[in-house]
Amino acid sequence: MKYQISILIPARREMWLARTVQDILEHKTGATEIIVGLDGDWADPPLPVHKDVSVVYYNKSLGQRGMTNQLAKLSSAKYVIKVDAHCAFDQGFDVKMWQAFKETGDNVAMFPIMKNLHVFDWVCKNGHRRYQGPSGPCKECGEPTERNVLWRPKPSPNSTAFCFDSEPHFQYDGRWKKLQEGKGDLTESMSIQGSFFMCTRQKYWELNLGDESFGSWGSQGIQVACSFWLSGGKVICNHKTWYAHLFRTQGLDFGFPYPNPGSKKLVAKKLAKDKLYENKWPHQIHPSSWLIEKFWQPPGWNEKALADLKKSEAL
Repeated sequence: MKYQISILIPARREMWLARTVQDILEHKTGATEIIVGLDGDWADPPLPVHKDVSVVYYNKSLGQRGMTNQLAKLSSAKYVIKVDAHCAFDQGFDVKMWQAFKETGDNVAMFPIMKNLHVFDWVCKNGHRRYQGPSGPCKECGEPTERNVLWRPKPSPNSTAFCFDSEPHFQYDGRWKKLQEGKGDLTESMSIQGSFFMCTRQKYWELNLGDESFGSWGSQGIQVACSFWLSGGKVICNHKTWYAHLFRTQGLDFGFPYPNPGSKKLVAKKLAKDKLYENKWPHQIHPSSWLIEKFWQPPGWNEKALADLKKSEAL
């Protein structure tokens, strides 16, 4: 079968990987395949067996970017979607995304509306319920708790606009979201959140979106967005469809599956800042200040920060 889209899922010790793959199978409606990369560990629970699912296993971890690159090499589809291993999806999301490229052209990185995914609660025998997070006894009565799986997208927020500050750190951009209201189903965003992006396979390689010099992960949304905008492309939110993403920010056994030392995050952040301030993005035709001014005034930027950026560009 000739696939139009390859969904690439790099995964390491992901509890919800099988559920994510099953969700895609239930909601995709086009010629879409799923290529899963097991990065150093086998899937537990096992993945669904399906003609549209391919699985690659490496016994030594490559890191998220390295694994995504290996998966992209296995694709022959025109479009690729990189997605995290803990997400749920709208019915027909793949076709709705593919059809939007007919309106935007192919020099685009695109993402759907992002919702938050409510995967489970902890429940004790007395019926006390605690929102998803680290395991442990009930905080009200001290009784043991069991995981009650819900797997449902939360009605809000519905995120459609992202940016980055002058550090650069990822930011939600509610200001730009309001400015884009009423401007159609395909709106521009300064940046993305790295859990989902879609582009042509050609652009993935041309712009080196899996640049492993950034390390395993971190700053990916900034990297993808700058690579497109500053080389003459665009970043677009497709309001015609959505995905829901599980956020794991509470640590302990509800943390990240990849090692996450601060030094590793700083490597990615420093490289992103160097590329931003020294204009070193692939195929760059616009200065970085052009992007900041296009979306002026993004959270975390002020006149001094913009002037500093322009000063660095002039050196």
